[in-house]
Formats: sequence, C-alpha cells, structure tokens
Amino acid sequence: MEYEELKQPEAGDVVVVGLSGGVDSTVTAKLLKERGCRVIGVTMSLWKNDMPQLPEEVKLHDSCYGPGEEGDIEECRTFCNEQGIEYHVIDVKDEYQKEVLDYFKAEYRSGRTPNPCIRCNRFIKFGALLAGISKLGIEYDYFCTGHYAKTVRPLEAIRTVYGSDAADIPEGQSRPVQIAVAMDISKDQAYFLHRIPSSVLEKVRFPLSGYTKKEVFQMARDWNLKAAAREESQDFMPQPFIDVLFSDKPSVPGDFIDRDGHVLGRHRGIEHYTVGQRKGLGISSVRPLYVAEIDEKENKIVLGHDDELFSSELIAEDLVWAGNYNPLCAFEAMVKIRLASRPVKARVEPYVPADLENFKTPCCRVVFEEKQRAVAPGQSVVFYSDGVTLGGGIIARALRIQ
Repeated sequence: MEYEELKQPEAGDVVVVGLSGGVDSTVTAKLLKERGCRVIGVTMSLWKNDMPQLPEEVKLHDSCYGPGEEGDIEECRTFCNEQGIEYHVIDVKDEYQKEVLDYFKAEYRSGRTPNPCIRCNRFIKFGALLAGISKLGIEYDYFCTGHYAKTVRPLEAIRTVYGSDAADIPEGQSRPVQIAVAMDISKDQAYFLHRIPSSVLEKVRFPLSGYTKKEVFQMARDWNLKAAAREESQDFMPQPFIDVLFSDKPSVPGDFIDRDGHVLGRHRGIEHYTVGQRKGLGISSVRPLYVAEIDEKENKIVLGHDDELFSSELIAEDLVWAGNYNPLCAFEAMVKIRLASRPVKARVEPYVPADLENFKTPCCRVVFEEKQRAVAPGQSVVFYSDGVTLGGGIIARALRIQ
C-alpha cells in the first residue's frame, strides 16, 4: 500500500498547539509561528493538588502528572506572551481522574499492566482537551502537538491492505487518516497514538515528523528558547505519588508460586507487580526469578526463570482499527507489544471467545513468527503495515510456549 503524508499547516492557517512547556511542543509552536500561521497555545490542567508534598530531591519535571504543573503553565504563558501567541489553560481534571487515574488503579488491581499514555492520548489530549477548545468557541484549521509521528492517507481503499478475504463493507472503501512512524525512529511515538480515531486525526498534524530530536534541540537553542534547557518528561507520575494513589484501600498479600504450584514466598499485593519484573520480589534463588503470570482470581503470582517468560501468541481485546474498519480476516503485519520492543512479524486473525472466556469483544489472536518475552496483559499490541498503524488492542492473555 502507498500513502501520502498530509500537508502541514501553511501561512494564514489557524493552528491550536498543545503546549506542555517541553522542548517538543514549544518548538512546534515556534515553527508554526515562523511559518506565518496564527498560533493559539493550549495547556491541559490535570493536577488536583490532592497529593502530599514531595521531598526536594524528587524532580517535578520528570513526570507528566504532579505539582510541577503550575510551573509548566507559567512557562507556557511566558513563552506565548513573548511570541505574541494567544494562550488558554483548559481544565480536564475530572476527565483525567476517570479515564486515566481510575483506570490505572483498576487495571493494576486486576493483575494487568496498563499504559496510561495511550489512554491519555485517546481520551484526554485528543478528547477532553479538544472538547474544551470547542467550548471556548475557538475555531481552527489544525490541532498540532510535539509528538514524533506522521498523519498519512492511503492512496487506495483501506480494505486493500488486508487482501482479498477482507470484509466487503462500506468502511473498507474509505481512505482514512492513519498514524505512521516518524523519521526519527528512536523517538517515534506512533505506538502511543494508535487509538485516536481517524475522524479526529483529519485535523491533527505533527510538525516534528520530519525532524530528529537532535535537530529540535538545536532549533530551540538557536531561538534561545528556555525549553532547550528542560529535562525530558519520562514518568507518568513520581513513584511516591503512585504509592499514595493506591492507598485508598489496603493491599492484599498472597503467595508467590512456581509453575508447579509450590509456594515460594509472599507478595505484598498484585498491584505492585508486572509481568517480567525481577527486582523487589524478595525471593532467593540460584537462578534469577521473574514475574511470569499474575492470577488475580487466586491472588497469586507465578514466578519463573527467564526461559519461561516467552510466548508464541496472545489474545487481544478491545480492538480499534484505522477508519473503524475491522477486516474480519487473517492478515500478516508487524506488531509491537510495548513501546520499547522492536516490531516483529505476526499473523493477526479473528478470535471468538469460548463460553467461559470473558473478553471485551471484538478480539483477535496474534501469532508471532518469533517468540516474545514478557507479554504483559493490559499493555497494548499495535499492528503495522509499511510503517503505518492499522490498529491494535489490549493484551488480554499471553499463550506460553510449552
């Protein structure tokens, strides 16, 4: 399949830019301003100020969610004032609490490992924030962010990419906007963006898609932007806050067991662990032990050696598709099971849950050409073809190699 990259904003276009105070969003706004666009800056307000004060050694800018938000907003406001950019702060605290924080807790307490960034992009950055912009009566041609990704459109009907067995339904004849990987593959964020509906992506652009991170920092330094000295945001929230987040009810300790059911020790609550984890287990062993499975129903955590962490396939639920087109057939794709994993070849095929299986339909089975390590339920699996995201789902179960 061939794709065309959608044109970037031009002089005279009205462009809303999501600003965080970081170098990527700041350079995005500056680039568009230099291009002659009318730029409007907006920042999401997430922080409810309901956490205890952090120790001085914790760096607030290292996290997306935290009390450093006030300083971030002030930096964004100062930047916009200096650049002659209209600026607004949009309150999305309630939506963030429901869609991200509550989801994050519920997933971990179910023995799963959620990805809050993917959830935030779908429901907050490209959901509640856009709704807030509309409520302010702001009309715009494009919405831009500092993500490293591309928006593209197939030159043929989306159905074509899946082969002759793909479902012959109206959605398959469309040419929806899709997310493609950025030029700087080391910073690519297409994985994080795959759940954003194609209808929303029609007006979304990523001006940094053709730049490397090194070039972005150099532009920030050339323009003498304060953001050039900012450290990168890495974490969802500071670790002490995560502990507080889960303090609303006590953890329930349970057993660490091996594959044969032998008790190896006690865990402090399943929400504190994730598949593949080695540190913090407190179990002595001649060979290193890792979290292999989490049994939420029995409140048990199965530990295994490294060679017991590999899976040949997985079941994914809660699927999303580019253009909302589910091909309802088997197809070959490159897949990623986490942001840091490299794409691997796999066969993706429809899956019908058995009577006792409680999955969020529709589901699919992903069969890897090359076995994958530490496939974690709750994480996202994303399907790619020619570097373009076709869709993805939430990993419901990993099927271990026997």
